[in-house]
Amino acid sequence: MLFLFVFQFSIINAQKKFSTPYGNNKEEGKFAKVNGTKIYYEEYGTGEPLLIIHSCGTDIKAMEYQIDYFKSKYRVIAADSRGQGKSELNTKELTYNQMATDMEALVKHLKLDTINILGWSDGGIIALKMGINNNVKINKIITMGANLRPDTTAINKWAHKQVREMHSQSIKMIKKGDKSKNWETELLLDKLLLNQPNITHTELQKITAPVLLMIGDRDIIKNEHAVEIFDNIKKSQLCIMPGTNHGAPRNNAKMFNEIANIFLTNKFDYNEEN
Repeated sequence: MLFLFVFQFSIINAQKKFSTPYGNNKEEGKFAKVNGTKIYYEEYGTGEPLLIIHSCGTDIKAMEYQIDYFKSKYRVIAADSRGQGKSELNTKELTYNQMATDMEALVKHLKLDTINILGWSDGGIIALKMGINNNVKINKIITMGANLRPDTTAINKWAHKQVREMHSQSIKMIKKGDKSKNWETELLLDKLLLNQPNITHTELQKITAPVLLMIGDRDIIKNEHAVEIFDNIKKSQLCIMPGTNHGAPRNNAKMFNEIANIFLTNKFDYNEEN
């Protein structure tokens, strides 16, 4: 969801230095020409494919704790979403539908028969979209801090307020002609957060893959909204991590990774009447 908070939350207990330069690995990095753009990705490990998708306004490096943990267990494919990291933009408007289609095209480009998906925040929204679309075969989905709507029924008011402030700042800097960063892309990301996603309960019910929904109990996403998502996916599990916020994949990576791994490696019985 909110990229402004990701690195603020990630500072605490996220000091590990990795010998592999995830997100900037010249030996492993590749580009796939798909869906009218170039998507950057890196691959690590062997075995069952696990697609890892980062949060809004970040890149592959944001998921380095997950890549490093899972690469000994899976064939990890970590990708930069359109217009972020090293992936090209090639659009005048960003949408989650478009980014989900990008990732589906990447899966087909790599000729993967079936995949697992782990997505943080916007990556989780993209994962849900892919599950709804059913254009590629998905074994299991893990989301962290995903939401169905961009309003305060889903997102805490303080977070929504800061996104509006970010949007105003981007407009201001564009008008000033500031070149300290790519404010046009920032504005597209701001609009994405303010206006999307808009996923219905009916759409959620199309997901057939088992889904683990994770949030922190002090997340940007409201606890009751996570329950709402859980209630509308037949084969779903819900994990509200105690004493944890939206930055759990980095600032509480050990707990996050272990919970995700239990879900991926075990079979569960689901109440079909749920």
